[in-house]
Amino acid sequence: GLKERVVELARSTYAGCNFQHFTELLSEREGIDLSHSSVRLILLSAGIRSPRKRKPPKHRSRRERYPREGMLLQIDGSRDDWLEGRGPYLSLVGAIDDATGKPPYALFREQEDAQGYILLLRRIVESHGIPQALYHDGHGIFERSKREPESLEEQLMGRKEPTQFGRIMEELGIISITSRSPQARGRIERLWGTFQDRLKSELRIAGASTLEQANQVLWDFLPRFSQRFAVPAAEPGSAYREPPQDFNPDEVFCFKYQRTVGRDNVVRFGEHRLQIMPTNGRLSYVKARVEV
Repeated sequence: GLKERVVELARSTYAGCNFQHFTELLSEREGIDLSHSSVRLILLSAGIRSPRKRKPPKHRSRRERYPREGMLLQIDGSRDDWLEGRGPYLSLVGAIDDATGKPPYALFREQEDAQGYILLLRRIVESHGIPQALYHDGHGIFERSKREPESLEEQLMGRKEPTQFGRIMEELGIISITSRSPQARGRIERLWGTFQDRLKSELRIAGASTLEQANQVLWDFLPRFSQRFAVPAAEPGSAYREPPQDFNPDEVFCFKYQRTVGRDNVVRFGEHRLQIMPTNGRLSYVKARVEV
């Protein structure tokens, strides 16, 4: 009877889950405690095979992990049919700690955009602290293209203006490291592979069909994932830095633009007109450069 129950659940509620994940779900949600090998034999004898296909690994030399948590975070996005046709295509934006393999935060977005990465970093800083370095690809969100021509101001400064996200990293004192191949970001690439297997199953079981529902499932899934897969860091303690006491996240995690004040002391910003009032005895700000 127990075998029949396991096979029934594998073909209905937990269809599409790999054998290891299915074994864990049986224990967590159904109160059925069986070993992975027992579940595997039951399912194979019923003609059910694991949906996850594993390719033979290529020989590569793996880089040693950073010794302490918070020293290096790998950040990336993964666009996929996460809801398997029940809703729109979504982009998963997340980070993984190099020392422990723990994802400190992640969130679903409609697109992989700068605002999503800003929200990601803000949540990490507020919950853990400021990481020492971020490891990312060469996406235009993180750095300006070398093919993009420099303005006169940039030529005089001797460098290109950073992107919005790059400016935030500079303000927080975070080291920016660019990788040039997916293999160099192996930890987060493997994280996406695991998420596309396990998280998709969790989303399917929950019946998630919207961005908001997907994020709720994701945020419930992350602590359990860390408990299952995270490893202890080689060195104790945290390398995350506490923000200064006068730190105001709203003044850092935002978009900043330079504008010139017009003759009527008005700053044009898109469709908006911002009137600058006299302050500290100063009546005119005409042609002044201001930050919006």
